[in-house]
Amino acid sequence: MGALSQSSRIGVVGAGTMGAGIAEVAATAGHTVYLYDNRSGAAAEAIEKIGIRLGRSVEKGRIDAAKRDAILALMNPVESLDALAPCALVVEAIVEDLGVKQDLFTRLEDIVEADAIFATNTSSISVTAIGAALRNPGRLVGMHFFNPATLMKLVEVVHGLASDPQVVETVFDTSEAWGKKTVKVSSTPGFIVNRVARPFYAEVLRALGEGAADVATIDAVMKESGGFRMGPFELMDLIGHDVNAAVSQTVFNAFHHDTRFEPSLIQQELVAAGRLGRKSGRGFYDYSEGAVAPQPATAESAEAPAQITVFGDLEILEPLVDLAKNASIAVVREEAPFPGPGWLRIGDANLALSDGRSATERSRQGLENLVLVDLALDYSAASRIAIAPADQCDTAALATVAGFFQALGKAVSVVDDYPGLLVLRTVCMLANVGADAVHQGVCNAAAVDTAMRYGVNYPQGPMAWAASMGLMRVVETLDHIARIYGEDRYRVSPLLRRKVWGESGF
Repeated sequence: MGALSQSSRIGVVGAGTMGAGIAEVAATAGHTVYLYDNRSGAAAEAIEKIGIRLGRSVEKGRIDAAKRDAILALMNPVESLDALAPCALVVEAIVEDLGVKQDLFTRLEDIVEADAIFATNTSSISVTAIGAALRNPGRLVGMHFFNPATLMKLVEVVHGLASDPQVVETVFDTSEAWGKKTVKVSSTPGFIVNRVARPFYAEVLRALGEGAADVATIDAVMKESGGFRMGPFELMDLIGHDVNAAVSQTVFNAFHHDTRFEPSLIQQELVAAGRLGRKSGRGFYDYSEGAVAPQPATAESAEAPAQITVFGDLEILEPLVDLAKNASIAVVREEAPFPGPGWLRIGDANLALSDGRSATERSRQGLENLVLVDLALDYSAASRIAIAPADQCDTAALATVAGFFQALGKAVSVVDDYPGLLVLRTVCMLANVGADAVHQGVCNAAAVDTAMRYGVNYPQGPMAWAASMGLMRVVETLDHIARIYGEDRYRVSPLLRRKVWGESGF
């Protein structure tokens, strides 16, 4: 069917932050927009605020005055639902309440044309359930924007059980025409982003609870090694712990208490204490005036080694060899005495990539003074590296490893011997939950990656990241963690195992 033409009128119900943003997106794309809110005057106020903000954009040279005026000329505040009668698409962005949404759309059915499309911006309610109240549920789809709608690129187009495939295609194409990165997803709890993102918070909350590292150190490692734009604790503080915890609880309940989505007791305590993050002045961090920001734990300077020895194939650690050479550290290569991933010998220490086992366990299998290194998005570009020594590792050997990374220009954070460490464990779980979404027909792998890159600004899609690491590594890491904890939480997606057995990608 293609995208709706620019001559198609768009209705938006709800003039809050999200509704106003959606209205602006549609007007920017050239549509005449009618904005309605049940509070008298709210729609006009929202458009006035949009005009002020666009005016600031003009002052900063981001857009010209003609563009601002054209957008505002297309935006019309209306004071009744009846005014939406000529709209080809009506998007609701109102309270997250099933009954309220159903009531709105059943009223709209008696107002708009029979071929008009309905879209809900719900982030948590079943599109199928909303549509069940309609005479023609096929006309309803989800059109889930992310806040702020004018800046965030992602839109999840959600098809309920009864959604007409042609309607889904029209909304998808329209979203693309509006300049959005758009993905299709079936109406399941959390859709893509709110489902797949849970481990980004859950695994570091567990790391904190088990004393692997402190908040500032975990955030620093996730950003400076993992390449994430914000650390998970910073992001939870920004979102608000009441909101983040509520989403976690909703997804947990919807999946019948699947332990992959189990909410954190630590976060529940913050909510109970009223420490909701930035909006309350305190969460994991203190935002009060004069508060001193905590600094990540960083190893003291140590002497750089003169030489390292490489045993076997380092695989994704191979960039360390070129970095070592550039730092005038001699590199010697030798055959590995036993099969498996390669490792480095640095003085009396042995350095290997984490594989989900603890360094303490692996030391018992032949590598003395073992230190494990966490995953990095790009070892060449990473400014911080996390390492974890085995309990049997002596302090001098640990210092030698720290000195090696410092010679490569990296800050070093020494964390506890936590299975899978920080970045690796999180990325493996993100990929695992993403693979299950694909396995269950919620979306395809490309949609997972697009959604996570453009919906929550991940540096790489988890499916592509898993492929670049090697799916076997992901499976083995999760298997090791599952064995250590004895929890179903870390069970491997059947699709991941199948891809490994079939030696195929997503």
